[in-house]
Amino acid sequence: MAKLKIGRMVLGICQTNCYFLYREGSSDAIVIDPADSGDYIYETLNENGLVVKGILLTHGHFDHIWGSEDLRRLSGAKIYASKEEKVLCEDAENNVSRQAGRAYTVVPDVYLEDGEEVTIAGITCKLIATPGHTIGSCCFYIEEEGILISGDTLFQESVGRTDFPTGSMSALTRAIKEKLFVLPDGVKVYPGHGDATEIGWEKQHNPFL
Repeated sequence: MAKLKIGRMVLGICQTNCYFLYREGSSDAIVIDPADSGDYIYETLNENGLVVKGILLTHGHFDHIWGSEDLRRLSGAKIYASKEEKVLCEDAENNVSRQAGRAYTVVPDVYLEDGEEVTIAGITCKLIATPGHTIGSCCFYIEEEGILISGDTLFQESVGRTDFPTGSMSALTRAIKEKLFVLPDGVKVYPGHGDATEIGWEKQHNPFL
């Protein structure tokens, strides 16, 4: 099977990581967390020969979803999110977009269950529910490549904040320890902000855990 490639755009007022995944030699791609400017994401990928086939959301906070509707409209791709995140995706108060000055909601095409797998563009992603940053926060695990897109659950030597609606620090730390730290140490973690890390490194060096 062709090698999986991962790229990143850093977008919006919160410098949010928007990832795109595709197989070497293929034009089909998945976008994870279209942070802002869906038209820019679409045009940039299109200029580089990539066609968006699916849009995945790790959670519903404004800085991760502001570009989702434009990207869906331009690409025709479906949006996927955890079913528990409906209360944020579809509510401008809960997703903090109204407080950020740009009220915004999105209705995903598909709400996924914990542990459910979806294959798009020849890439199989498994949703791992990691509530805490928000009630429906999740990570996407591409097991064949040892890649975890962690959203705002787990950062390099840090974790996501829990002072926004539906957040819980106890739930967050429990989810990381029980759902993420059971993954192989070599799994590469791509967070919603900042640089990549590895599961093994975080088990040893993350002061919050």
